[in-house]
Amino acid sequence: MTERRSPTVRRRRLGAELRRRRETAGVTIDTVAARLECSASKVSRIETGHTTATPRDVRDMLEIYGVTGPESEELVQIAREARQKGWWHPYSTVLTGAYVGFEAAARSVRAYEQQVVPGLLQTKDYANAMIRAARPDITAEEVDHRVHVRLKRQSLLTQDDPIDLWVVLDEAVLSRPVGGDVVMRAQLDYLVEAADLPNVTVQVLPFEAGGHAGMDGTFAILDFPDESDPDVVYAENATGGLFLEKAEELRKYIFIFDHIRAAALRPEESVAVIEKRAKEPLWTSRLKGFG
Repeated sequence: MTERRSPTVRRRRLGAELRRRRETAGVTIDTVAARLECSASKVSRIETGHTTATPRDVRDMLEIYGVTGPESEELVQIAREARQKGWWHPYSTVLTGAYVGFEAAARSVRAYEQQVVPGLLQTKDYANAMIRAARPDITAEEVDHRVHVRLKRQSLLTQDDPIDLWVVLDEAVLSRPVGGDVVMRAQLDYLVEAADLPNVTVQVLPFEAGGHAGMDGTFAILDFPDESDPDVVYAENATGGLFLEKAEELRKYIFIFDHIRAAALRPEESVAVIEKRAKEPLWTSRLKGFG
C-alpha cells in the first residue's frame, strides 16, 4: 500500500516527536525559546503542529535535547516534508485546510452527519446548492472553489489505496431537498451507488430511533495507518470546526459512534431506505399535506 503523505499530518507528528524529546531531556519551553531566540509561543505551536518548523529550527532544537545522528536526520527530513504544500493549498482561503490535510492521509473516516450529505459523498449540484445555502456571505467564485475542492477530495474513495469510509446519516439528511427535487433525487441515487463500493458503508439513523448518543452534533473520527499518528476527531461548526486529540476525547467519540451505528439501520436496510426516498421523497408528501 502506498503511503499518502500529508504535510498536515507530518507537521503534527513532528511536533509530537519534538515535544517527547524535550520532555525526556528535561528542558522547558522557555529554555528552548531563549536558545533559539524566539518566543515560547512559537515553540509551543511547533509542538502542537500549528506552526511549521524549518529544518534548521528542528536541528537546533534536537541539539539542545542531545539528539544527533540518524535520529536527528530522520526528524529533519520530516520537517522538510511538513513544509511541502498539499494540493489543496491554493484553496486554503476558502476551506478548512487542516481537515483536508488530515483526511488526505487517513486510513479510515467514521462520521455522523445530522444535516447534510458528507462532502466525500456529495454530487456537484448538491455541493453547490448546499454551500450557497450555508454560506450566503461568500462570492460565486468562492463557492466554485469550494465545490472544486470537495469533488477532488472524493478521489480518496476510488484511488489505488482508498480510505475506508463509514457514515451514519440522520434520516433528516435524506428528507431535506437541498437544491430542490431534481438535485436531491440525483444525490440520493448517488448515495446508493457510493454505498456499493467495498470501502464505503452507509447507515441511516431513522426518526423512529428517537433520542440517541449523537444528538450533541456532527463529527468525524479519522484514523491513520502509522501508529505514530494518533486518531483525531473533527467536530464541525459554523466557524470551521474543532480538532480533538486527547485520549479521553477520542474514547468518548468512538463510544458515541459505536452507539449511533448500533441504533441505525443495517447497511442493506439503509440502502433500501435511500432508494425508497429517491422514488418517494418525504418532501413531496409533506408539500401535498400542506396543500
